[in-house]
Amino acid sequence: QVQLVESGGGLVQTGGSLRLSCAASGSIFSINAMYWYRQAPGKQRELVADITSVGSTNYADSVKGRFTISRDNAKNTVYLQMNSLKPDDTAVYYCSVTRREADGDFMRYWGKGTLVTVSS
Repeated sequence: QVQLVESGGGLVQTGGSLRLSCAASGSIFSINAMYWYRQAPGKQRELVADITSVGSTNYADSVKGRFTISRDNAKNTVYLQMNSLKPDDTAVYYCSVTRREADGDFMRYWGKGTLVTVSS
């Protein structure tokens, strides 16, 4: 099992910055990709950014140029640096990882989320 705990959310004004962290614990030795998702009120959950075990990154078009995903493998932690925040960024942000199982399949794990509120 993998446990994920997000932190760093809060209230920020438009144009401000926050850095989210997600610390993984448990059976973490086979984790490969790490992800940030978000879910705004009344909206579907969407992928914000992801990063592979060797640092290759991808971003949603809506956050490209403003958000940066990174990871510290020694700390088993993934970060999301969020700059130039907008009210549309208001959402619960979820950390997720994939882990290779003994049979070779990959299993998805989720954190409980951290709330980011951007005031106008």
